Amino acid sequence: MPQTPASDRVHRLVPSPAGRTHLVEQGTGPLVLLVHGFPESWYSWRRQLPALAAAGYRAVAVDVRGYGRSSRPAEVDAYRMLELVADNVAVVEALGERSAVIVGHDWGATIAATSALLRPDVFSAVGLLSVPYTPPGGPRPSEVFAAMGGPEEFYVSYFQEPGRAEAEIEPDVRGWLAGFYAALSADTMPPPGAPDPHFVGAGGTLRDRFPAGRLPAWLGEDELDVYAAEFERTGLTGALNRYRAMDRDWADLADVHGAPVIQPSLFVGGGLDASTTWLADAIEAYPTTLPGLTASHLLDGCGHWIQQERPELVNTLLTEWLAEVAPRR
Repeated sequence: MPQTPASDRVHRLVPSPAGRTHLVEQGTGPLVLLVHGFPESWYSWRRQLPALAAAGYRAVAVDVRGYGRSSRPAEVDAYRMLELVADNVAVVEALGERSAVIVGHDWGATIAATSALLRPDVFSAVGLLSVPYTPPGGPRPSEVFAAMGGPEEFYVSYFQEPGRAEAEIEPDVRGWLAGFYAALSADTMPPPGAPDPHFVGAGGTLRDRFPAGRLPAWLGEDELDVYAAEFERTGLTGALNRYRAMDRDWADLADVHGAPVIQPSLFVGGGLDASTTWLADAIEAYPTTLPGLTASHLLDGCGHWIQQERPELVNTLLTEWLAEVAPRR
């Protein structure tokens, strides 16, 4: 697929409710807003920016609040979904646009879906990578996650106590990130039957179950350095506060519990990703929860970091979908 040079990228800081949002922009045309997940940054979209630009789109990848060069408020309440939606709207407005297609990966997929749900006047279509859409509602999230794993602790529960996960990660950010990325990548994840890296054993840490000594094929040493340098500078609290705000979201979004996202939508998941296997029922519910779904793909042999593990295929799927839902002017 043709691509524009990486040198055409433009870094910008734009005002947002938290203070500022850092973004990286490439290309001209209809706006496509790219939202990353945990523990990543705008850099997760480095292989999509030039491809979308070459296809005739204004591709913009943000650092989500709490990450990179974007503002990092101290309070957990500042990481509620309502605040992140407001940031996305502010980016669209700061770029002089009235609407955008929004595409997210991991937490970014949930942020993107909620942005489309709450602001259909701004977000005309939504693409979800790795994490399926599940409408707000159901039991309180903290209760759900606390009940998972039996004697072991699910990672989302492990992340809840301020400072606890930071104490594991921050003494060796680069090594922890390498292990976390490897644990969820198709070519380096633990084999079937091995202890699940999504859970923590009694008295242990997440890192105890990470693969060691080998990076996934999609991640070079220099690329890992980029991720590590940002988190070494910022710490992990801003990123982890997204998990700590989930019960607040549950209350904030009470008025839209069970609501579908009706705009044109796309889903692409990895066949080996726990996000798609655990949430298989959510994918089956798409005729009800995503009635505007135009395409859904599960990529065989692919893990969680989908747009980095399979960049060319994901770029093709995105540009074909965009041509349908956001034709170039």
